[in-house]
Amino acid sequence: MSSTAEQMRAWRGPALLTFGFRPFFLGAGVWAVLIMALWVPMLSGALTVPTAFDPVSWHAHEFLFGYLSAVVAGFLLTAVPNWTGRLPIVGWSLGGLAALWVAGRVAVGLSLLLPPLVVAVVDLAMPVALGFVIAREIVAGKNWKNLIVLGMLAAFTLANALFHWEAATGSYAAQGYGLRLGLVAGVMMIAVIGGRIVPSFTRNWLVKRGDGQLPTPPMQKLDKGALLLLLAALLIWVVLPVHWVAGFALLLAGIAHALRLARWAGYRTGPEPLVAVLHVAYAFVPLGALAIAAETLRPDLFGAAAAQHIWMAGAIGLMTLAVMTRATLGHTGQPLTAGIGTVGVYLALIVAVLARVGAGVWPSEADWLHLIAGLGWITGFGGFVMIYGPLLLRLPPDKRPGD
Repeated sequence: MSSTAEQMRAWRGPALLTFGFRPFFLGAGVWAVLIMALWVPMLSGALTVPTAFDPVSWHAHEFLFGYLSAVVAGFLLTAVPNWTGRLPIVGWSLGGLAALWVAGRVAVGLSLLLPPLVVAVVDLAMPVALGFVIAREIVAGKNWKNLIVLGMLAAFTLANALFHWEAATGSYAAQGYGLRLGLVAGVMMIAVIGGRIVPSFTRNWLVKRGDGQLPTPPMQKLDKGALLLLLAALLIWVVLPVHWVAGFALLLAGIAHALRLARWAGYRTGPEPLVAVLHVAYAFVPLGALAIAAETLRPDLFGAAAAQHIWMAGAIGLMTLAVMTRATLGHTGQPLTAGIGTVGVYLALIVAVLARVGAGVWPSEADWLHLIAGLGWITGFGGFVMIYGPLLLRLPPDKRPGD
């Protein structure tokens, strides 16, 4: 096949398997809803899931390593062909990767009935296979600059393995090294990849409008310094999560990334929420760093879990939702603009983040704030599935067989 479009036309199976973003973005959206729909009654004790993980650890694992791994797979399987100039993974090979991801969710959910090693092997199968696929494509395309992305994927997979080990040995994995390392990998993915796409997409939109001052191009000296500072601060936090050194390092990293974000002209993007949401999502990176720094330097300010949710639900949740909506529109031939429904899902998720953090600030109001956070999350990702699911399940007219 000489082009991606020809390869897609030649595929006679489900449209869902014509491009990496389709099965994994849809799966991520559905799973995000199911995680929260199960978690709310689990939190109140009304539901028990047959998992060997304690409820909080299951919730944390399935959001970070379940949901995020699907989004990462969908993004990389779609972006890497553009980076390397090679054809995407299509058809049953893509379906096999998606099936491995589903198997991992089932294995973790039923882990009370399975040996821990079996659960870990099944859950790690998809990210390991994805790593080999991405490595092959990068090497074959000689796209060496994106080896850093492969490195972050490897760190994320290692963190998942560590999480399984901690859970199997009886540790409270929700506050363990595996979770923190996985969160570090996720935040660094946003800082590195988001640091490329946010100013680039902003620049493209402003140029199209003929609108004044443009954002500073990505990966200038300040960007590189901010990334190195964030990486150092995050690694210190993984090892010494409550030490003042970690708090001070995260404080500096938060300030550096706030300055980085300020150079991307986000204040000019209000008329197009599809662009503006990228800036809001990235803002949760420095906000999370500053919040965890504050909680480290002044414990019990609003709780470590609430501070971490600024990264988990805010930075990761909103940035992945923003990327999934934009990529789906772009790759299905739709106008790159956010309709009222898309704006609604963004706002619902922001409300969820604010409510979750508020539950830490006002513990006496935590019950109803947790409920608002859960409903906001379900509304945001449920809205994504309803609005974007049909686009993910069918091909554009010019990509259909015979057209």
